[in-house]
Amino acid sequence: KEILEQYHDPFTLHWEGVTGNIRVPSQAEWEQLLTNCSAFLFYGMEGFMSHVLPNRLVAMNIPRCHLMMLLDLVRSKQSYQRITNSSIHKSCLHAAIERPTETAMLLSLTGVRSVVANQWFSSVQENAERLEVVSQRKLGYSSWFASTLFQMCY
Repeated sequence: KEILEQYHDPFTLHWEGVTGNIRVPSQAEWEQLLTNCSAFLFYGMEGFMSHVLPNRLVAMNIPRCHLMMLLDLVRSKQSYQRITNSSIHKSCLHAAIERPTETAMLLSLTGVRSVVANQWFSSVQENAERLEVVSQRKLGYSSWFASTLFQMCY
């Protein structure tokens, strides 16, 4: 929340999304956010693909999304338990799609132009530091890049 508050005004005219752990977004919310954004920031537990339905994502067309930044692969005891319980019902193919490289390929096939993602598991603090560095560096980029990139949904 601190990073969002600190960098909200310089970068974007319109931020939209779900923050905090109050509720889990529905599949319809994920789809709406993905199809209506020019950039998408996912900052969350486990892998991004463990939160969306792959069969619905592959049917989507997301060409307006110039950048998807996935600051994921954070594991807590609760998230690991949730993933373990849901993995019982997943096929090997479904589990494979949740890996970082496969996730990036799938997003690319849906029309996302650039994907930035963790390759290995990370901590909440490490992902916060990555987001801080990226946010700081954006101040020096051209106004076109900043206005395009930071019309984010997260």
